[in-house]
Amino acid sequence: MTTQAAPLISGLDHVQIEAPAGCEAEARAFFGGFLGLPELTKPAVLAARGGAWFGLPDGRQLHNGVTPNFVPRDKGHLALRCPDLNAILEQAGRFGIAYVPDAELAPIRRIFLRDPWGNRLEILEER
Repeated sequence: MTTQAAPLISGLDHVQIEAPAGCEAEARAFFGGFLGLPELTKPAVLAARGGAWFGLPDGRQLHNGVTPNFVPRDKGHLALRCPDLNAILEQAGRFGIAYVPDAELAPIRRIFLRDPWGNRLEILEER
């Protein structure tokens, strides 16, 4: 009988979404204003690179990182959970954010939308 070693990875710390230079105001409006995520202070050594960081309710982080020759991500995407998808839909209406409902994983409710730079984003309702 073999003994399984402890996992080398203990969890997810953060995700980074690529964005074009000068993205900070749009990041704050979308991730802070629309999604209601608190902005985090970037370490001084990284602040000069641009971008913005946001906190997620579970302690993980979402980073917007400036990348040269930015191209939006169409397939690879971030998937966020929410307790009430209807509240997200109402907020999207208030902010003028377009979304596409998706029923492929029914009964799980989810939508797809785009961040300010065209990156694909998924929001799923928690069961």
